Amino acid sequence: MPIIDYERHDALGLAELVRRGDVSAGELLDGALERAEVAQAKVNCFSSLLPDMARAQIAAGLPDGPFKGVPFALKDLGAALRGAPLTQGSRAYKDYISDTDSVLTARYKAAGLVIFGQTTTPEFGGTTTTESLLFGNTLNPWDHERIAGGSSGGAAATVASGVIPMAHASDGGGSIRVPSACCGLFGLKPSRGRMPMGPNRTEGWGGFSINHAISRSVRDSAALLDATHGIETGSRYDAPQPVRPYLEEVGRDPGKLRIALWRKSANGTLPDADAQAGLDKTVKLLLSLGHEVEEAEPAMGGPAVAATLADMVAAHLTASVDMYGEQRGMPVGSDELEAVTWAMMQNARSLTAIQMARNDVTIQLAAIAYAEMMKRFDVTLSPTIMRKPEKIGVLSLSPKDVGAFIQAITTFPAHCAFYNQTGAPAMSVPLHWTDDGLPLGMMFGAAYGNESLLYRLAGQLEKAQPWFDKRPA
Repeated sequence: MPIIDYERHDALGLAELVRRGDVSAGELLDGALERAEVAQAKVNCFSSLLPDMARAQIAAGLPDGPFKGVPFALKDLGAALRGAPLTQGSRAYKDYISDTDSVLTARYKAAGLVIFGQTTTPEFGGTTTTESLLFGNTLNPWDHERIAGGSSGGAAATVASGVIPMAHASDGGGSIRVPSACCGLFGLKPSRGRMPMGPNRTEGWGGFSINHAISRSVRDSAALLDATHGIETGSRYDAPQPVRPYLEEVGRDPGKLRIALWRKSANGTLPDADAQAGLDKTVKLLLSLGHEVEEAEPAMGGPAVAATLADMVAAHLTASVDMYGEQRGMPVGSDELEAVTWAMMQNARSLTAIQMARNDVTIQLAAIAYAEMMKRFDVTLSPTIMRKPEKIGVLSLSPKDVGAFIQAITTFPAHCAFYNQTGAPAMSVPLHWTDDGLPLGMMFGAAYGNESLLYRLAGQLEKAQPWFDKRPA
């Protein structure tokens, strides 16, 4: 391979090398596949590698998009690739092959990205670790005894391992931000309605789930959002359009921001000593940059808001699995699903329409309370995760200790789901490492539709406290 500093470049940097003729798309692909095999052996981050499909894509001619020739991987959930598996991390779907590209995949291809593999996810994205009975455990590149986060843990482990500079991810309750926080990377969850989910649906988990990416640099995330956001056929709503391209926001001065320090989550969880240390350091950094920080939280019924997540996820998951069973002519049985998934589905069958309607009202009231608070503040600050990455096994959907699982899943990413419920954008920024060298990201949220402000702040933080070269051994 003609470049020996592959890992020193982000995706836009690699695309520039291709544009200049310093390296070819095929050579970049070969380099990514080499690294992928090493990473797969060490951390188990791929559910499938698709070199022949990638080479065929290059041979057919790549569009002259912003990422022309850059290797890329899709999460094995939420983005279909024609002719490739889409297992969703479940044994029930182990033989499922997509018959079409998703709208998002088509937009990735139009941007010039070369899709060469799919990254691991837990069953249906149902937890914040990436462990499954189908593919095994995805390990954190910083510590192989700990989780890479979930449900986009395969994407995060792939990027943190240096295979590629960014990868597709999705987020229904923290699944972009949690893996980013666990692996020392940048991850932004866009506003509801910003990204496509089609062609067969326009939103996931009732609007909670949304697609985007995990990246090493802020500008890659912004440029990718520029290339892929926008309304699709059948969309019931569209997020407010940005004033200018997101990439242009990354270098702009965010101004003096009013920042709400939000420590105690909706379900009453407080950060542990490691997460609090990260908050303290982040506040100090923000103050040094001229921002104002004040402790505050939205005035809402926190426990009631937190409780709606499990109902919504379980109901939509159950409907999806039931419809799949009807499609294949055989119901999905307990022997094909993980223990927690099956239990969630049984619980969902007892939910009433009235309960779900009340949940919807609770979420609307929370969104109103948050919007009212954001009249006083520009952004919020919380830990993305309330403690350092968990040990493998604690958050598994087939847990040895169900009580420990429930305690962990409700308290580990305690702030994250609120932004899925309200639809507001939020990002995890790699600003803190614990004393024992583990990443622990900090999360910033903004008002609905205001990704632009988050990218301005992220660009400022990246410049003030760079993380690009912080990598696992």
